[in-house]
Amino acid sequence: MLNRFRLHQSEEVDLSSFDPEETGGIESKDQIRAEYEDLQERLKELQDKLYAGKSHAVLIIFQGMDCSGKDGVIKKVLANLNPQGFRAESFKKPTADEAAHDFLWRTHKVMPAKGYMAAFNRSYYEDVLITRVHGLISDEEADRRLDHIRHFEALLLDNHVVIIKIFLHISPEFQLGKIRERLESPEKLWKFDMSDLQERRYWEEYRKAYEVALARSAKKRSPWYVVPANKRWFRDYLVLRIIVEELEALPLQYPTPEIDLAGLFDDRNDRRPEA
Repeated sequence: MLNRFRLHQSEEVDLSSFDPEETGGIESKDQIRAEYEDLQERLKELQDKLYAGKSHAVLIIFQGMDCSGKDGVIKKVLANLNPQGFRAESFKKPTADEAAHDFLWRTHKVMPAKGYMAAFNRSYYEDVLITRVHGLISDEEADRRLDHIRHFEALLLDNHVVIIKIFLHISPEFQLGKIRERLESPEKLWKFDMSDLQERRYWEEYRKAYEVALARSAKKRSPWYVVPANKRWFRDYLVLRIIVEELEALPLQYPTPEIDLAGLFDDRNDRRPEA
């Protein structure tokens, strides 16, 4: 099932060929409720082995248009993970300190260590998206940055960092509906920013920038997944399934104890010292 949503190496990308309303033939969330719960339990077990074994790190990147649900999917899909081995990072406009460094610096310094998982709400890909759309960098500079990103991800992969890259795909009509919800709901109004409406004017430019970025950075060892996100329940299910299947492909196992368990409870070791 996942192959239909996975972008492999050297593929041209046309996002219009992906239906943001798709649910993979599943009619409702009730149909996959039991499987979803099983996947959640499986993810917790896999995280436990990851944390204990310290052989790999896992980086999950979420990209998407405004209102695509990056915050929501992190809260819903990854909420049951052990916080001792997981954290979420969000990347907004670079600070003065971040802007004074190379564009990869602020993400590189918060990469997960072996045994840990991290979710990035936006990432270093923003530096070839919003910067390109608004003319802050040239097309030539964007191409150079994409080369740096590929080399950077190769470095991470060679150091046993698993990279799961997810593009949450929504329609412009769906986005507008979400913006209206924010304006009409006291609980969501705080999320609204005038830039949400302003950025909508650049929808096509963002789509083209994403198509270039996805095509140039989709590799066999670190593919992109285009996840239909108009139906939130299917988005959550598919993202959870992707993460579980990626982790199941790893040789995760609990470490072997370095002590002699056979003699640990020998009668001689259990004797109390004489008074």
